[in-house]
Amino acid sequence: MDEAKLIERAKQGDKEALTRLVNRYSERIYNLALRILRNREDAEDVLQETFLAVVEKLHTFDGRSSFFTWIYRIATNASLMRLRKKKLIFQDLVDNDDFQETVESRVFIDWSQDPSLGVFDEEVKRKIDEAVNKLSDIYRSVFILRDIEGLSIKETSEILGITEENVKIRLRRARQYLRDHLSDYFEERMAENDG
Repeated sequence: MDEAKLIERAKQGDKEALTRLVNRYSERIYNLALRILRNREDAEDVLQETFLAVVEKLHTFDGRSSFFTWIYRIATNASLMRLRKKKLIFQDLVDNDDFQETVESRVFIDWSQDPSLGVFDEEVKRKIDEAVNKLSDIYRSVFILRDIEGLSIKETSEILGITEENVKIRLRRARQYLRDHLSDYFEERMAENDG
């Protein structure tokens, strides 16, 4: 059954249709929450909160955005609210008009092309996770939705309720921070492999 029919039937109280919608998106919602929160219990809570909100608010879904975008926005907001409630400390990046792009003037190591780094897969994954976790939530959410979840700029914009231009700016800043943060690590790794 196509999604539009499932949604209509779920709006009319069809529990089987609602269950099918939940099953269709559960894994992706859980993974999104896990990537943002880095904690399985919190991700499970967000999954539950998301679908409780869907049950309560499904009648308000009007189809202006896709159901996927609508449900991802609920899950992203629930994840970000949980972060704020826990008052996690993030390393803030400057978020103002004076921010100057200096990417062109920096030299970055292109670690993605070095096959010898495959030996360090677990360590590399851990380092990348640490760097992503240090992003402030406004940058982390854009980075996760775009670069990890593979959503479009438009979908990310709709989910976060920001302009497409803001998505691009925040993504550029997040990527720049990650390059800065990880370049030294990968430069050391490549030197060890060459030595």
